[in-house]
Amino acid sequence: MSDSDPYFGISRLDQESVGTHGWQVRFQRKGVRYGRFFSDSAWGGEAAALGKAQKFRDRLLARAERGGAETAASPRSHSSPAARNRSGVVGVTRIMQRSADGTEYYFWQASWTTGEGKRKTIRYSVLKHGNETAFELACIARREALG
Repeated sequence: MSDSDPYFGISRLDQESVGTHGWQVRFQRKGVRYGRFFSDSAWGGEAAALGKAQKFRDRLLARAERGGAETAASPRSHSSPAARNRSGVVGVTRIMQRSADGTEYYFWQASWTTGEGKRKTIRYSVLKHGNETAFELACIARREALG
């Protein structure tokens, strides 16, 4: 699907069980995710809701191409930790993996989005490096990746 497709980034949602009918706009540009739901009932029917969804999508795509301020993520999402962040460092997370035999392995993981919008991660083993060193390595990896 290309950006010129009239349905690019737009999906139809019909969920009878909850009475939801409308069009969902969802796409990502330069690491920023966009999304909004356009309900048939709020916009005067299926065709009108689709038209609103397409206009919304086209406006956002145009802004993303110009590199406008609207395309940047909120400062909170990249510069300060979210409320649920327990490491205190944006993009650095302690994770646990359980093997088939039930053994738990802990890692510190650094994650970031490249300039091309690709998600990257790197993990450092707590078993191999120790908790503090693995955490520091993850922090350093993220800082270096972001330049």
